[in-house]
Amino acid sequence: MNTPKLRFPGFTGDWEAPSIESVFEIRNGYTPSKRIPEYWINGTIPWFRMEDIRENGGILSDAIQHITPQAVKGGGLFKKNSIILATTATIGVHAMIIADSLANQRFTNFSIRKSLSATYCPEFVYYSFYLIDEWCKHNTNAGGLLSVNMPALRKLNFMTPSLAEQQKITSCLSSLDCLISSEQSKLDVLKDHKKGLMQQMFPTGK
Repeated sequence: MNTPKLRFPGFTGDWEAPSIESVFEIRNGYTPSKRIPEYWINGTIPWFRMEDIRENGGILSDAIQHITPQAVKGGGLFKKNSIILATTATIGVHAMIIADSLANQRFTNFSIRKSLSATYCPEFVYYSFYLIDEWCKHNTNAGGLLSVNMPALRKLNFMTPSLAEQQKITSCLSSLDCLISSEQSKLDVLKDHKKGLMQQMFPTGK
């Protein structure tokens, strides 16, 4: 099925269905040798791990740990506005990196091909990967270290509407994210207030 069930007014026709490997340059993350201090001391390049997503969410501008330019392999850095997707161990987690950076070997990087850069809205790609997360959770290789079936992932369709429809979808979902964040902040304040009240309302005993 190449059309969504729910659609904004004014948009018609099928979405295109190119393969993931035809849309993205795909590269693996890696960990520079910890035995070489020059790769780590005074590093300035963000090097992402799962901890970064757990602590800072799905849009990452900086990392907890950093590496030096000497640690970067010949392929260069992962590009700004690309996606890192966990394809081993913890499956089905992704983030958009908004700074040139690298990530460890748990992640695979998906960067829009230069020839298609005007075809895709990076934020639309970010939201699309939530569906890819779910696909990955159900398409893993059996035996050994848990990992995503990468040959199948490369052939998976990346459903693509017009740029205008991408932007409309992104605007809607971004607004919902802002509302969720606002309500979560209010909830956190209420939880702290409740905790403070309970500390005052109950005696501590001897």
